[in-house]
Amino acid sequence: MIETHLSFTDLMAMDKRFRGNLINSVAGFKSVCLIGSINKVGQTNLAIFNSIIHIGASPPLLAFVIRPDSVERNTLSNILETDFYTLNHVNETIYKKAHQTSARYPKEISEFDAVGLTANYKDNFVAPYVKESSVQLGIQFKERVDLSINGTILIIGQVQHIYFPKDCLFEDSFLDLEKSNTITCSGLDSYHKTQLIGRLTYAKTDKEPNVVESKYTL
Repeated sequence: MIETHLSFTDLMAMDKRFRGNLINSVAGFKSVCLIGSINKVGQTNLAIFNSIIHIGASPPLLAFVIRPDSVERNTLSNILETDFYTLNHVNETIYKKAHQTSARYPKEISEFDAVGLTANYKDNFVAPYVKESSVQLGIQFKERVDLSINGTILIIGQVQHIYFPKDCLFEDSFLDLEKSNTITCSGLDSYHKTQLIGRLTYAKTDKEPNVVESKYTL
């Protein structure tokens, strides 16, 4: 295989969009979710994000990155206004509609309506879920971290609700995302199915890991 090498100087000499595509894809496969939010007057917003980060499990915290707020960011303003939002996994049946939410619709137009997805409210949660998503999380905003290195914003939230198909949970609480039809992405516009290679036992220094034989709760 012929190797290509790019230095920092090479990267910074690239066209901005070209460099953005490269760095987004070289980061590897990522989770992709639709973030649903609403403002205090009931205007909903739906936006696709591929920067979901696991922060911790006790308490259950997830984060995502928003680009600099030098222009209006409806997702950010809604979250800061109401303190609640949803994370909705993207699946193969809705990935085109999910991608379309990245278009720059005016604030008064809800992406739910624009792309043909359904806002779903349940258990008295403020923010809308995506009805067509199989795995949905209700999140409460906890912390904003402004990253001085490039002006982006890290939003940290606490998981309040999780909804998923009952037959996707293993006995050891591992959630089978393939069975729920959750997909992944690379770069800014490439969507992928996944194929499990194997789950491995907890790594210890005195023995090699083995493949875990998982059983569903049902």
